[in-house]
Amino acid sequence: MSYAAIAREKAAVVERTGLLGQGEAGRQMVSRFFIEGFGTTEQRAKWSSGLVSVAISEPRVGAHPKLLTTLAEEDADGYSIFGEKAWVSNGPLADVFILFAITSVEGKRKRYSAFLVPRDTPGLTIDEAPQYRALLPSRHCGLKLDGARAHRSAMLGPAGTAYETMALPFRDVEDAVNSFGLLGALRFLLSRFATHAEGEAATLSLGGVAALTAVFAEAAAAVAVALDAGRLERQAATLVGLRVLTAELLQRARTHRDTFGPANDGAIERVFGDLDTSLSVARGPRQARQMRLGLNIAHGSAGDRSRHV
Repeated sequence: MSYAAIAREKAAVVERTGLLGQGEAGRQMVSRFFIEGFGTTEQRAKWSSGLVSVAISEPRVGAHPKLLTTLAEEDADGYSIFGEKAWVSNGPLADVFILFAITSVEGKRKRYSAFLVPRDTPGLTIDEAPQYRALLPSRHCGLKLDGARAHRSAMLGPAGTAYETMALPFRDVEDAVNSFGLLGALRFLLSRFATHAEGEAATLSLGGVAALTAVFAEAAAAVAVALDAGRLERQAATLVGLRVLTAELLQRARTHRDTFGPANDGAIERVFGDLDTSLSVARGPRQARQMRLGLNIAHGSAGDRSRHV
């Protein structure tokens, strides 16, 4: 399935339900990127139809490569993995985890490899604690790894390259596909607001939200097309813009609801909360990208500026 098809499906489900945490599209995206993109013939045959979750982030440090500590110790038969993972999306339901772990250190640089580790592997414990409950009905968990075994054949992709070739590109893939979930949430809000759009002021405000949502939809579609064509880097500025526009639309939607209603609508409050949570995920790396974009524009020539925008 193409990324664009996965994204459109996500938008339709969220628009219908108002549940930004609906997980099927996320599961399809993980399998599409990791298993189809990097798996061997044997790995694809075994796991393409299973529920796969990716585990990169760790407690208190997120996904920063300099701060991650999960370690895969090599021996004659394979690897023993030690460490902890946090905020593993769909982890409580997963058949297999893609675990990122350090396999070597070159100077001060950690080298990461990815391993396919089934959920019933001895030494792997799933922690579905209350702090991992967000974006319902999606479920998240932490993982504890105390010597969890991974055979050499369980390594996904070349050794020591997983962060550069998988983790970093996947963040952009996530943002591209998940922008359609944000679109679905915005359209859900529009449908709720429409029931209370009475008078010129209300309809003018509603029209503004609708117009910006339409701009969002066009930009998200362009990003999805570029992703399937292998040219996502050409839409890097648009991808940043979608996050900025989401924040602007959320603020405008809150103002509209506070001014024109409907008041005491639990579904609207839930969507607001889910959008807040989505915008808070990986806030640091996304702000860094926005900063780099601004620096490129500020320091570039007029010709450079036209390319960046």
